Amino acid sequence: MLTVRHLEAGYGRNTVLRGIDLEVSAGRITVLVGANGAGKTTLLRVLSGIHRRCSGSIRLDGREIIGLDAADRLMLGISQVPEGRQVFASLSVHDNLLLGGYRRPRQRDAGIERMYALFPMLADNRQRPAGLLSGGQQQMLAVARALMSAPRVLLFDEPSMGLSPKLTAEVFALIHSLRSADVGILLVEQNASAALQLADSAAVMELGQIVLEGSGASLLQDQKVQEAYLGI
Repeated sequence: MLTVRHLEAGYGRNTVLRGIDLEVSAGRITVLVGANGAGKTTLLRVLSGIHRRCSGSIRLDGREIIGLDAADRLMLGISQVPEGRQVFASLSVHDNLLLGGYRRPRQRDAGIERMYALFPMLADNRQRPAGLLSGGQQQMLAVARALMSAPRVLLFDEPSMGLSPKLTAEVFALIHSLRSADVGILLVEQNASAALQLADSAAVMELGQIVLEGSGASLLQDQKVQEAYLGI
């Protein structure tokens, strides 16, 4: 579904991503782990079109999209749940969802009703300012807002950040439930153990490069991964 080849990107004269090759397939969860500063968030920003100073190839369903901006990529089906949730704190839950569907006005009302069915907690708090929700509730809202665009590819950036172990488990269960025949998921996560248990395929990033790839299960058993990321 999403194919990345020889991707390079940076800021000014600093190269952050070096020769990234990656695939995200429909109905599968791809997990990307690595230390802070490895380039994981930059990669998501490049894929979503937020950061465009890059070279290489990004193809969605065979179509080259590297020259398209974030709005055009959203319309084609790439949606991101950002690090730190980034909900609009002063706006209501309902208005946050409206903004998530602003590029699809004809489907927006139906989309909101689907989100309320999927997330009853959001329906119960629809008129509440998003900034007054708990961290876990804000994460659910951020996911629902991303789903309002009917994505083909969902990009998650550190969804467990700041959440308790119980809420982290709930968020990961939600991500697993979102996997379908029409949606591929790319998950960037510091909680490597939990993320790799969820992964169909996984990769390790170091200093802007992918240095190890395999199934989630195989990376969980890899001694280097255990020592570097799992504390074993």
